[in-house]
Amino acid sequence: MRKTSVVSEAEIQEQQAFCEKVFSVISKRYEGKPLACVVTYGCQQNVADSEHIKGMLAEMGYGFTEEREQAKLIIFNTCAVREHAEDRVFGNVGALKSYKRQNPDVIIACCGCMMQQQHIADRIKQSFPFVDLVFGTHVVYKLPELLYAALTRKKRVFELPDMDGVIAEGVPVLRDNDRKAWLPIMYGCNNFCTYCIVPYVRGRERSREAQVIIDEARELIAQGYKEITLLGQNVNSYGKDLEPRVTFAELLRRIAALDGDFRIRFMTSHPKDCTNELLEVMASCDKVAKHLHLPFQCGSSRVLKAMNRGYTREQYLDRINYAKRLMGDELSLTSDIIVGFPGEIYEEFCETLSLVEEVKFTSLFTFIYSPRRGTPAAEMDDPVPYEEKAKWIGELIALQERISAENLQKYAGCVFKCFVTGRGKLGDNYFSARTDGNLIIEFEGDESLIGSFQTIKVTEPLTYVLKGELIERN
Repeated sequence: MRKTSVVSEAEIQEQQAFCEKVFSVISKRYEGKPLACVVTYGCQQNVADSEHIKGMLAEMGYGFTEEREQAKLIIFNTCAVREHAEDRVFGNVGALKSYKRQNPDVIIACCGCMMQQQHIADRIKQSFPFVDLVFGTHVVYKLPELLYAALTRKKRVFELPDMDGVIAEGVPVLRDNDRKAWLPIMYGCNNFCTYCIVPYVRGRERSREAQVIIDEARELIAQGYKEITLLGQNVNSYGKDLEPRVTFAELLRRIAALDGDFRIRFMTSHPKDCTNELLEVMASCDKVAKHLHLPFQCGSSRVLKAMNRGYTREQYLDRINYAKRLMGDELSLTSDIIVGFPGEIYEEFCETLSLVEEVKFTSLFTFIYSPRRGTPAAEMDDPVPYEEKAKWIGELIALQERISAENLQKYAGCVFKCFVTGRGKLGDNYFSARTDGNLIIEFEGDESLIGSFQTIKVTEPLTYVLKGELIERN
């Protein structure tokens, strides 16, 4: 018996009926096939949500465009993790005011994490009266019903239930890539890091059934997908709400046992839940990428406690060192760092620098602390000015640039099986490929190689990428 609410098959069928109703309305309202523009901000989970949004829209009869002023439906799928992302949303939504005035039959909608915050929804209601539809993270599967209401009612539609979240299976998906797939395995977060808004806008942790995930992975492989990335706010917590429990490591092992030529990635891992079992599965399964994204956020144990991260500096390094012992030079390590958390002093920031120097990450995602309304950290004293924090992050970036360049030097002459992702930046005939350990190699080739695994030899380590040559066309 599971602990998480699951949307019933009858409710999913009801949404399919609303798809037909929307199709009937837009067929009469617009000439030709109306186009929808879905604008996505934030993390890979938001990208996966947008693929489901597009899947439902396709069933309703919409085509797609990236040009907002060609669209009859514009949906902003928003991110609430940092203030900069919120500011971009408000700016881009506001820019559509005149377009809406000139084209009153256009529907403008906002959804995602920003909208799940009441003060944001109130601002949209008061300051952006031309926005027709606002819905939260927990009701994405109800888009057909909500859009039908927006198309047929005279009043605006706001659907922002205060709830822990649900699991909705059977929602259509239209993927952005035909060789690389996002595969959500769970939603929500129970960690409540003091700086983070995610648990408040994404709800509690809830896992999809293991067999449903495995069946979807099998179908993706049969369709020719070569890279499958398992997604969750904290994938290491997968299965805690399932009975009997299936751990994330066991799920990873079962997917890796499927037939086919494919590679599995996953994100994001939380250090406090990164088990020996998970690292051992990574090391033993050839189809699991030897890339571990393990955010440590700060190198000071005192600051980590203030962040409510649930581990110390020493415990984090223990996880990293065990992973290195298992996977050696095959392992690629990346992380997230917040600079200037409230109350952090320069000496504590220097502990972050020393941890980076010790671990020697492949790359880092670094951010200056951004207060999120409604989180405990937003109420903490924060005496260090932004300008000082900017100097700190400059030091961190310079350190990581040196380490990244040093790391790349050791790959000269190495041969890798790589997934070719698209065009490169080194020249017109260059293409970009990713190694098992998430290193980027650019090489001369042609478009037919995109979406395939190829064998590439590194000829020259550069500052941020590797330059290589195709030695065996697969």
